[in-house]
Amino acid sequence: MNRQPSVNQSLHHIFDAERSLRDAHDALAGVAIEQSDVRGELLEVVSAAIAEASELEEAEASLRLVCVARVLGELEGQDVADRLIDVLASGSTEARSEAGEQLQGLGFDRFKEVALAVEGALARLPSGSLALVELPYLLIDIPEPGALKLLGMFLKHADPDAVGAAIEALVELGDTSATSMIHPLCEDTRPSSVGDDVPGAPPQVTVGELAVEALEILGEV
Repeated sequence: MNRQPSVNQSLHHIFDAERSLRDAHDALAGVAIEQSDVRGELLEVVSAAIAEASELEEAEASLRLVCVARVLGELEGQDVADRLIDVLASGSTEARSEAGEQLQGLGFDRFKEVALAVEGALARLPSGSLALVELPYLLIDIPEPGALKLLGMFLKHADPDAVGAAIEALVELGDTSATSMIHPLCEDTRPSSVGDDVPGAPPQVTVGELAVEALEILGEV
């Protein structure tokens, strides 16, 4: 007769699994920090894991990408930020949240590396990438003057959702000096889904309308 594990046993199984996970995480990150060849191998494996995640079921992909983001968060460098941005482009909300948190942490300590990765992302990621919409909101939480310059680059992107996200981020930032960057967008008729409450619904607002509204708000700051 099969016996179900007790609640107490199940809870302690969770404790044991979490302890093993943390030990493995710390051991891998520690070796990668100390040994450049291991670091390089880890980043190669991470890149492959990120690519493979797109072929997996949502739950499994999310689990792997969250683990990847947490390991990356232990390292430094533009190449690390590049891979966190790749996770930020995934379809997993949980993974994007974790990658965003790790990317912000890296940005606080080593903003230049993150800035270079963001500039690279603007050039390499296709329109429609979720990372292009996520990044502007992350940048405004990093207290660096260079964040404003990067947001200005988003305003010039071909992806209207990236532009819309940058406009909204600038409004949240509340810096009235940003109005000069927003003004040229007031006549932009490209539709943007930024701010839409219904996922998958046709965009209800244009970049120009977002720009005009932003200028009205910033004019009251």
